[in-house]
Amino acid sequence: MQIVAENLSHVYSPKSKFAVAALKNVSLTIEEGEFFGIIGHTGSGKSTFIQHLNGLIRADKGSKKLTVGEFDLLDKECDFKKLRSKVGMVFQYPEYQLFADTVAADVAFGLKNFENPNEAETAARVKEALETVGLDYEEVKDKSPFDLSGGQKRRAAIAGVIVTKPEILVLDEPVAGLDPKGKTEFFRLLHALHGGFVKTIVIVSHDMDNVAEHCTRAAVFDKGEIYRVAPPKELFRDAAALTAMGLDVPVTGYLAAQLKAAGVFVDTDFTVADFAEKTLEKWRERQ
Repeated sequence: MQIVAENLSHVYSPKSKFAVAALKNVSLTIEEGEFFGIIGHTGSGKSTFIQHLNGLIRADKGSKKLTVGEFDLLDKECDFKKLRSKVGMVFQYPEYQLFADTVAADVAFGLKNFENPNEAETAARVKEALETVGLDYEEVKDKSPFDLSGGQKRRAAIAGVIVTKPEILVLDEPVAGLDPKGKTEFFRLLHALHGGFVKTIVIVSHDMDNVAEHCTRAAVFDKGEIYRVAPPKELFRDAAALTAMGLDVPVTGYLAAQLKAAGVFVDTDFTVADFAEKTLEKWRERQ
């Protein structure tokens, strides 16, 4: 499912003195199969944009196009219920979305809302979703979600989203609050999902190291507009412009800049493995 936005605009509190233009004629295409990043400072329009992708926010009049696969989100007849089963949305700190008496009931909620399968199929789908995110079904299904550990809560919340087997998974700051090990494990999970029924992953992130390590391309939002769309290798070479927008660059970007200032150019894609390998090559050349 390809995502296409053309001249997408959104104003909060229109026709009032509190009006804020959150999106201004945004045009962006995200191809099926991408692991796509969205970056930008607070208030740049990132979260507003992703909430358009499953109809949580409706596009303003004047927007030219917003399609997700076969779904035309500008069409009043768009089946938003079906769309939301295909586009899973995971908000920051997804464990705060947990609410049911048991883990199984929590995970089953979205499935019943979208598809309403029989009891046996529901149990099978819930089991599959929990096991996909690395939780033991028999161990956790009857527990209160609030009795789980922090990491388990986040996985249970993800299970509640993927139980409908969405083709697109959209995540807002997916590893916020996790320690380094937790971040590594979470991205390992996302890549495992990406290799299965989830065809496309879109993440909003302030962590440029994660964008460099995991994203095929990224869009930089600034003041409701798109500044640039490119692979991380190209984006992070424009460090001065990103810094001027209040953004960071990966640690490898800082190191590459320091080496360049010292007369050593490292042609890296800014992943840690590639940077280490290319830097070692430069060191060997100078021996």
